[in-house]
Amino acid sequence: MLRSHKNFRFKNFSAPRKINNKNFMIPVNEPIIAKNAIEYVTDCLKTGWVSSAGKYISLFEEKFAQFLGVKYATTTTSGTTALQLAFLSLGIGVGDEVILPTLTMIACPYSIIYTGAKPVVVDSENDTGNIDVDLIEAKITKRTKAIMVVHLYGHPVDMDKVIRVAKKHNLYVVEDAAEAHGATYKGQKVGSLGDVGCFSFYGNKIVTTGEGGMVVTNNKDIIDRGKQLKDLAHSPSRRFLHEEIGYNFRMTNMQAALGLAQLEKIDKFLETKKEMAYLYNKSLSGIKGLTLPVEKEYAKNVYWMYSIMVEKEFGLTRDELMLRLKEKGVDTRSYFIPVHKQPALTKRGLFVNEVYPVAEELSEKGLYLPSGLAITNKQIEEVCTKVKDILNEN
Repeated sequence: MLRSHKNFRFKNFSAPRKINNKNFMIPVNEPIIAKNAIEYVTDCLKTGWVSSAGKYISLFEEKFAQFLGVKYATTTTSGTTALQLAFLSLGIGVGDEVILPTLTMIACPYSIIYTGAKPVVVDSENDTGNIDVDLIEAKITKRTKAIMVVHLYGHPVDMDKVIRVAKKHNLYVVEDAAEAHGATYKGQKVGSLGDVGCFSFYGNKIVTTGEGGMVVTNNKDIIDRGKQLKDLAHSPSRRFLHEEIGYNFRMTNMQAALGLAQLEKIDKFLETKKEMAYLYNKSLSGIKGLTLPVEKEYAKNVYWMYSIMVEKEFGLTRDELMLRLKEKGVDTRSYFIPVHKQPALTKRGLFVNEVYPVAEELSEKGLYLPSGLAITNKQIEEVCTKVKDILNEN
């Protein structure tokens, strides 16, 4: 079996639904909620500690820091606010620039813009989809203050190269590890390699709190600054005295209780992801026109989502395959639209006439198949069978 159901309770964040009145949609993501979550969240309700204070906040932060092997961690309301808080804590603001990959979720450039800084994008590696590290240095200017790396879909970035460039130019490194809980680079967990690591605990993440995030670091000054800013920037000398603008990025104790319960099962969750990828690889390998996800020699990919590329040889476009799968009851998602193609940003005068061919091609060809922790062997087999059926029907 892909996993044992005995230690978990199930909660469907993406409920299956009828298609054509006969088939049922296999959701692109369905999480598993650990049994202890009910006990921990109920304890919050019984004791009245339901807001942003309570024992589960500190427990979740401590245990998450231990899991990563870092000294400090602080919770936030989302992965987006975790990134924003990281940049604010580093003193990044108006007039500064931050380099990031163009193939990523929109929260990444938003978090930079929220601080008043400017996002500067870089093209992707063809195989992992991650930022092409060899192209970073050409984008560095006198205004550059940080490099943001995104461990896309669970595969780590080649961090040694990033850190060498950052040290050469005296830049911060911020890791967006929202999609890569537990992934490792040369044996070290991602999120612990840069100056600051940021995580999301949205419902589709390996560890979920429904909504939520975390900032981690080994630098006490950074974490102290972050804790002050996320709590409305109360003056250290006197509460309710505010000498600067702060933010309400506080996670609730109930969310932290859920997160702690999930974190206690993360080793099992990671094993489930590994087995899921093994079964997909076994069934889909050798299909002409499908490029399967990679795992570089330096990396441990956690396969947050099982992503594939639909090449011309397949005989259908990515969008055509997605539509046909939906008709057969299989939900999918396309790759991110590159940052430099986003109207919300180009309307601001960003990325004028900029072209990033690798990211654009990946965005057009890439999709991910049902990959939630609650997926079963039978569902994976069904997805793969339907992919093959579509190929044979074409």
